[in-house]
Amino acid sequence: MKMINKKVLASAVAATAIALSAAVPTASAAEVSASVGAANMYYWRGLDLGNGDPAISGDLSVSAGGFYGGIWGSSGDASGGQEYDLFVGYGGEAGSFTYDVSLWNYNYPSATPTPDLGDLTEAVVSLGFGPVAVTYYHGIEDLEDYWYTTIGATFDKFSVTYGLHEDDLAHVDLSYAFNDNLSFTIGQVVDDVDGAYDDDAKFIFSLSLPIEF
Repeated sequence: MKMINKKVLASAVAATAIALSAAVPTASAAEVSASVGAANMYYWRGLDLGNGDPAISGDLSVSAGGFYGGIWGSSGDASGGQEYDLFVGYGGEAGSFTYDVSLWNYNYPSATPTPDLGDLTEAVVSLGFGPVAVTYYHGIEDLEDYWYTTIGATFDKFSVTYGLHEDDLAHVDLSYAFNDNLSFTIGQVVDDVDGAYDDDAKFIFSLSLPIEF
């Protein structure tokens, strides 16, 4: 089932790219974008998955008419190792209202002892109004009992996000976008019912550079 889901999503990404290319009359109507990035840690939903190690990442996507699809890759976290994610989605806006629905498949080909560790699928729904957005993540394949949700607000270069996991772990992130490429975040766990997580404040700086075609 894992391999089937991965092949289905990979086919969906490829089909999205082909459909976007075929559906538009000119190449300029479709947008292809890519970037490379680096951060001082693999920060994920309030947690440092890399045990303090830096992370390198990159992405490639194609979009048109609200539809998009692509691939994101990273040097990985401490337990799963190298990672690549496939994604497809649709988003748009109507006045001050924004919406986005996407499907993500997370893969860790170098993970041990199980090669397919991290072959996980998740659906994501995001709704926003003005500077405020609410996003809900729900597991599908091998993540059926997992959910995560955030509520955040952005004011010019500053943003604040509150995130809550299904096991009641909660965190708050305060971020500052110095420019389009460099950002800084302070993350703090604010509720850890079982005391199973690192509650120390985390300081993250992230650099992202676009690749010109």
